[in-house]
Formats: sequence, C-alpha cells, structure tokens
Amino acid sequence: MLFKSKNKVAAVLLLPSFAYASDNHEYHHEHDESSVETIQVSASRLGRVVTESATRTEIINGEEIQEKALMRPGNISMLVAETGGVRVQTTSPALGSANIRLQGLYGRYTQLLSDGLPLYGAQTASIGLLQIPPTDLANVEIIKGSASSLYGGSALGGVINLISRTPSDEFEGEVLVNLTSKDGQDVTSYFAAPLTDELSGSVTAGIHRQSTQDLDNDGWIDLAGYERGSIRPRLYWQGEDGDNLYVTLGVMKEQRRGGTSDNATLSDGRSFQQNQDTIRSDLGFVYDRSLTESASLNMRGASMLQNHEHQYGDVFEDDNHKSYLIESSYSDYSDDMSWLIGAAFQQESFDSDTFSEFNYSYKAPGIFSQLDYEVSDEVSASLSARTDWHSEYGTQVSPRVSVLYQPSNWTLRGAYGKGYYAPTPFIEDIDEVGLSRLLPLEDLEAEQATTASVDISYITGDLETSVTLFSSDVENVTELDQVTNNSSNKTVRIVNAEDESKIRGAELLLRYRWNDIKFTGSYLYTDATKLGNNNSNRVPLTLTPEHSAGLVVMWEEHGSHLLGFEAYYTGTQHLENNPYREKSDAYWHLGLLGQITVGRISLFLNAENLLNVRQTKEDSLLLPTQAPSGRWTTDIWSRNDGFTVNGGIRFKF
Repeated sequence: MLFKSKNKVAAVLLLPSFAYASDNHEYHHEHDESSVETIQVSASRLGRVVTESATRTEIINGEEIQEKALMRPGNISMLVAETGGVRVQTTSPALGSANIRLQGLYGRYTQLLSDGLPLYGAQTASIGLLQIPPTDLANVEIIKGSASSLYGGSALGGVINLISRTPSDEFEGEVLVNLTSKDGQDVTSYFAAPLTDELSGSVTAGIHRQSTQDLDNDGWIDLAGYERGSIRPRLYWQGEDGDNLYVTLGVMKEQRRGGTSDNATLSDGRSFQQNQDTIRSDLGFVYDRSLTESASLNMRGASMLQNHEHQYGDVFEDDNHKSYLIESSYSDYSDDMSWLIGAAFQQESFDSDTFSEFNYSYKAPGIFSQLDYEVSDEVSASLSARTDWHSEYGTQVSPRVSVLYQPSNWTLRGAYGKGYYAPTPFIEDIDEVGLSRLLPLEDLEAEQATTASVDISYITGDLETSVTLFSSDVENVTELDQVTNNSSNKTVRIVNAEDESKIRGAELLLRYRWNDIKFTGSYLYTDATKLGNNNSNRVPLTLTPEHSAGLVVMWEEHGSHLLGFEAYYTGTQHLENNPYREKSDAYWHLGLLGQITVGRISLFLNAENLLNVRQTKEDSLLLPTQAPSGRWTTDIWSRNDGFTVNGGIRFKF
C-alpha cells in the first residue's frame, strides 16, 4: 500500500533520522554515503511524503526506540513520556497505572493504536500503557489535536500509533535480559523470518516481574508488584498482484499488587489491599487491494477482550471490556489530488458482574472522507470529516482542516479540528477507587473539543528547529463530584463540568547532530484553566505544569558504543484535594545510559533519577482519612521510585 505520487511511484524522501512522518504501518530504511536516512512511507489513510503532509505527525524513530528500550524494557511509558508536548500521568498511585496526555488534554482523549488498529480498545485502559513492551516497535507516530475526523470519538485529543517492525528477507531475532536495583526483571524476545516467497512472520514475547516496594516504610506500597507474560505473533502476506494482508494476534496476562503491605494498617485500623488481575486477547487485520493503477481498496478490523478482577480493600469487582472495529475505505488520486471515502462500525462495551448498573454497549457506525490537494509546489491542504451515529450520544460530526506552506527550508502548518468523546465511568479519578461508591451515570452529554495549532519549522544542514502554538477548548468535561444527603454508600457521581476547560500553549524544539553526537532540547509552556469551585475565577487544571523542558545528549557509534545523558525539568503543578499543599514543587529528572556492543552482543547500564527525587520525601502519599470517593492516596505530582539502576544484555541473531 504505497502512496501514489504525481509520478505514480512510491514516495521516497531523504531525511535526517529525527524527521516527521505521516500515519503509516510500513517503513523501510537505508543509509546513503552521507548517513542520511531514506524513509519510504505507506499510509493507513492517504499516505504522504513526510515533508509534503499538511497534517503534522511526529515520529519517534527506531533509533530512539532502541535507546528507550534499554531504560524501560517492560513498557512504553518512558518512550512516549520524553516527547515534547506529551505527558504520562499516573492515575493510580497504588497500581502505578497511567495514561497519556497530549498538549495538556485529558489522557482519556488519546487513542492508542497498533499498526493503525485499536488492539487495546477504543478507550485504552490506563493500566494498558504499562503492559505494552517496546521490543517489536519500528516507529511511533503521534498526531496532536483532534483526530476524530479519521479515527472517531476516542481520538478527541490525538493519536499515538505504534508501528511494528516488518520482517526482512532473512531470519533475524533478539533477546534482551534486564535487571533493576528495585528487584525487577524483564526478558523480551523478537524473532522474524520469511516463511515462503509471499509470506513472512514475526513473534514477540516477554516475561516481566517487579516485587512490591515500600520505599518510605510507611506500610503503603510505593511501587506495585506484578508478574506479566505476553506473546504476539504477526503474519505478512504480499501477493504477486500487489495485494497485502497483515494479521496479528496478542495475548497478555498480568497479576498486579498494591495498597498496604503485609500486616500494615491505615488510620482507620484496617488494611487496604489494591490488586488487579488482567487477561487480554486481541485480533486484528489490514488488507489492501489495488483495483486500478491509481485506485485501491482497504479493509481492516480488530477485536479485543479484556477481563479484570479488581480488589479495593474489602470490595471485589469482576468485569470485562470488549471492543470491535470493522472498516472499509476506497482511495484514488490524480496529478494534484488524493481522496478517500470510507465507512466504519465500532462497538465498545463494558460488562460488570459486580455493579451491573454501569454496564454499557456503545455502537457507532460512521462514514469518513479525506481530500488532500496540492494547490502549488509550496502550498497544499488536507480536508477530512467524519460523521458517527452514536447509539448513546446521537449524531456527531467531526471536521478537520490542515494547511501546509513550504517555502525553501521553512515549513509552516496550520490545523483546526473538532471532535467528541463518549463519556464512560472510567475517568482518571475512578482508576484509584473503583465503582463501589459511584452513582450510576445519568444525563451526561458527549464531551466536545475544538483544537487548533500553528507550527513553524526550519531545517538547515544538521540543525532542525520548530515552534508550535496550540489551543484547545473542551466542553462538557466529565469529572467526579461529591454527593451530599445520600442515604446509601454512594458518595460520588460523574457530572459534566459547567464551564469549558481552556488550554493554550507553545512547544519549542531544537535538534542538532554533530558527527556521532545528537543534541535535543525542548520546552513546553502550558496555560490550562477551568472554572473554580466558586464559579467566579478560573483556576489551573490539576497536575498540569506550566513550564517543562528537556535536554538529551546522545553519543552513538553504531555497532560499537552508546553514551547518553538526559535532563528533564517539571515545573510546579496545581493540586486538588491534597491536605499537604495546593501547589507542587518543581523537580529535575536526570539519567545516564551506556551501552557497549561487541559483535551481536550488547551490554547496557542505565541510571535513572540521579537526584533521587521521590514525592514521599516531601509529603506522605497517604491521606489522613479515607476520601469520600474511597481513595487513600493523594495524586502523584512527582516521581515515586527514587534512584534506580537497571542493566542487562541484548543478544541479536
């Protein structure tokens, strides 16, 4: 499935390795004599050459993924967290679960895809981010701002697309073994090979373990313990006439333990264990068929089943989540225009054995279209729109327009979009407390957002700079509200906020390569507010730092050695329902990474949080008394792991 350019050939562009790319699921990389990377893009919607795409899509390339896999082999949290404008926010201090916030928007608005498929559900569970290893990733694509026009309501805040490696013409594989100073262990593996002339396959598997850690000896577990195993085979078929079929299957099982440690009690004299057992299975496919020289048909589908067994103190909850997608689209092109039209059906359901009053089954048939038009050699535009007929929240229309102006070494992009999100009980505050104290959802309206951005980039030689200005207005935000005068044990409810959340900000990026050394600097300013409790003044959004910045220096000679240093600054954050403070402290996170490679064997050592930053050094994580919602902890506004060292060995075959 190659992008058809004006010359009716696959689009190929020479770019430095830190360049942006459009939404796709296949990449092929080569290096010319000047070490400039060739990227051939195959799009999952309308493929565009990287610099010709009106929609700005950032890419974390394979080189960066390999580096981050040494720091955190068990999950992708660190991989995405150290990207400008992206914040990984812990939602449950007991279990360590987290979601991904793009440019200050709530994490539930971020759609997580695997090769363009929602294999982790339309609304990815917060714990899911910690259950996806980076072992088999080739690239990661990030679209910030509303992408509901192409991906539906779950992409109100943006899309993160995990792109898997594709097998080469020869057998390849690797095994990575990792140990941490906090008694954690990881073993991951990836193997790929051609099976026939037309068929190839790969398999990724991992075993991960972490023992519980009470770092401040207060009887509350600061690092949740877990045991997890996963396996994911993939098949790739390419017919003689150019047809392509991709099929994947995934299975994951995890037991996670948190809350009070053995024999410990809280201020009410009781223990409070917080545990979660998960079994997830998924299946997905993508099929492309060329109909004519210019036209093609794309079909894709995905299904996911996730079973949970929760424990919140003396409350046990058993439930399962199901998600389905079936989609078909037709695309064509002319000399200066590419277009696509398609139809999709999505279903997201929740079934609780314990609290059946929260069961739901959302069905959303929809149609979508996209038009990319080249006005001139320097100007192009992309128009997309989607209409969903949601079974609970009615007809939802999501448009998006993007414009590109590219004079010489400059690149200017503008984007404007609208989207929606269908409320569920699973907002961030529920991760920590479960459903036992929550009233059934009533009279909620769909959450709506309008997003806009302007991006200015300049590339010359080995220097790349960019500035992005962004804004978002979010209406009908769902939030937790305390209930008064209720005779039952139901003490909280979910309501739509009376006023909209407003987010304004700017991103600054600077990248420079000098010989084998890469320098990356970033800065993010975010002004995010909502109406305060007195309905008169606007207050900052909780856990949203106004200022954050980062610096990464990486010295690497392929096949020999790697040495890296990183420094990240997180500014003060507004806090709510925290009896110890109303504003957090600012803090720094420093890290060192080293790797030596001899032949096919690499030894690595990584030191994280060199300053030993830990929130429980400043304040207790525990509340003096249990909150009305049922939670026993404050929010995490800093780190909770302290200084950590990990190291291991990687074998390549």
